[in-house]
Amino acid sequence: MPTLLFVTHDGNQYEVDAAIGTSVMSAAIAGGIDGILADCGGACACATCHAYVDPAWVDRLPPAEDMEMMTLEGALDPQPNSRLTCQIVVDASMDGAIFHLPERQF
Repeated sequence: MPTLLFVTHDGNQYEVDAAIGTSVMSAAIAGGIDGILADCGGACACATCHAYVDPAWVDRLPPAEDMEMMTLEGALDPQPNSRLTCQIVVDASMDGAIFHLPERQF
């Protein structure tokens, strides 16, 4: 089971074990990560699961699809490394992946 690292805007770090085949968002919710709200439940409709992928991991994840990119336009302060965690499916190669959380989701 891969371990994901979530870093809050103020520098706190939380490790979460993530089941392969689930979304990064689901792992964050199951792990009690407060910075992931997931208001739409993972439907790629609200951008409240927005996170910044650590630069070391950006090219190691599958690229965002068009729907995700359109939804990210509604996120606060999107950056080139912004992703919706509901759209990233966990696989074994993601052990140690780092996601930085924005100060707020809306």
